[in-house]
Amino acid sequence: MALFLFLVIVAIVLGLIGWVVHGLGYLLIIGVVVLVVDMVLGLVRLARRSRRRRIR
Repeated sequence: MALFLFLVIVAIVLGLIGWVVHGLGYLLIIGVVVLVVDMVLGLVRLARRSRRRRIR
């Protein structure tokens, strides 16, 4: 959970820096990619956890 929150914060910070400094647009793209990957990993973990509860 802590890693998830850390990655969300990193993605937001990179996105803000990339948006404010127009020459660093690639940071905005990296921030968005990190956020999307983090959300996908969070959903996969959630799906695995709910699947384990159904099996028991």
